[in-house]
Amino acid sequence: MGMQVQQLDDVTKVTMETPTKRIIIDNPEVATVTVQGQTVYQVGGGTMREEGIGGGSEEDVKLVASQAGVSSEEATTALRQSGGDLAQAIILLKQKRNP
Repeated sequence: MGMQVQQLDDVTKVTMETPTKRIIIDNPEVATVTVQGQTVYQVGGGTMREEGIGGGSEEDVKLVASQAGVSSEEATTALRQSGGDLAQAIILLKQKRNP
């Protein structure tokens, strides 16, 4: 049938992105399956987590910036890191200011 399966060793992370979120799988098991010239990547196991990548709405950015006393750019970055969680973004920023 001409099918080849190859295990990829030492893969530490697989990342997939949509317009609004990033899906990250840490320590996955990855294999390539090649059939009739097409290669498919099979990802299994590992630990999955999701992150928002939109950076939040303009209102969210303004709220986080005012509550944490930072610039809009810093607030946007914190919102991305927190997956869009406003409270977590504010906490992250305040921890950076007062370690």
